[in-house]
Amino acid sequence: MPQPQTIPRDDPRYPVRLRQRLGAHAPSELTALGNLNLLSQPTTALFCSARCPGKLILRTYDQAAQWRDAGHCVVSGFHSPVEKECLRILLRGEPPIIICPARGLPKRIPPDWEKPLADGRLLILSIFPQTESRITADLAALADQVFVAYATPGGRLETSLRQKPLALAAP
Repeated sequence: MPQPQTIPRDDPRYPVRLRQRLGAHAPSELTALGNLNLLSQPTTALFCSARCPGKLILRTYDQAAQWRDAGHCVVSGFHSPVEKECLRILLRGEPPIIICPARGLPKRIPPDWEKPLADGRLLILSIFPQTESRITADLAALADQVFVAYATPGGRLETSLRQKPLALAAP
């Protein structure tokens, strides 16, 4: 099993996209576990509020299956129920996956993450110290595209995305 790595902002392994898109607001360091080369692939950030209309849930699962079948790299915190199910869909295939938890790295790797991690198709990347936990739109800065399945009006996701418009802008 690979060991976690700390990557300071001045390290050449630090994601160029974060430095370009967030500038001085880029996290001073990241903690990573897995294949850092996934950061150079075209990616789509996935966001979905915890409460999501049923018709959008099925469409989102279909989209996750399309990404899985196409081998497209998806980045997400995979926190909401819809995001968690999308992760299960992605794990059933071979696409690269970047998990950005809204907290420090997990202390224990779930069993269904072990094989993708060992195969080099999974990266767990955190911008937070182990003690912090909050929703962030910063992971969108890692992506070439952003897919928001649903954001509850006035909810935490919508507020977070509105507070980080720079993260959604291309360099």
